Amino acid sequence: MLHELLREARVDKRYLTLVKGPWPEGTTEIDVPLVTRRVGGEARVKVDESGKEARSRFRLVDRFGQTASLLEVAIDTGRTHQIRVHAAHAGHPVAGDERYGEKDFDEHLRSFGLTRMFLHAHSLSFEWPDTGEPFNASAPLPEDLKSVLTGLDEGRDARGRATQARAGSPR
Repeated sequence: MLHELLREARVDKRYLTLVKGPWPEGTTEIDVPLVTRRVGGEARVKVDESGKEARSRFRLVDRFGQTASLLEVAIDTGRTHQIRVHAAHAGHPVAGDERYGEKDFDEHLRSFGLTRMFLHAHSLSFEWPDTGEPFNASAPLPEDLKSVLTGLDEGRDARGRATQARAGSPR
């Protein structure tokens, strides 16, 4: 039953991710096709008109000056590396993403304790087909990722901008 719900896109999957730079206010839908190629046994995904349909909705949760933004992401399709490639395509790579990310950004975030990719599946919901009863599950953000956000938050001034000492860039 669950596989059928997933195939029919009847499951609401939500993720939290930290991306580079200031994401715009509100919700942004990215609807660009993705193609997957195998390179040395690894999946490499890129935006390509010949690819499969892929839709992601990114909603700003918090912004850490010009340094980073915390987003909630809902996906309508479940393509390989979809969130990571869509975020990078929008010019905001996911923090800690060694494949599609940005080295300098990741290095800066190491000073805040980031040791892995900041992408977390935080909620899942659907209705059981046989009963129509709603099902919801959520997973809190792990402590190591919360700690990164705390460090970034402490680096903001009273107006929400990253301070020069923390962000490494002028206000």
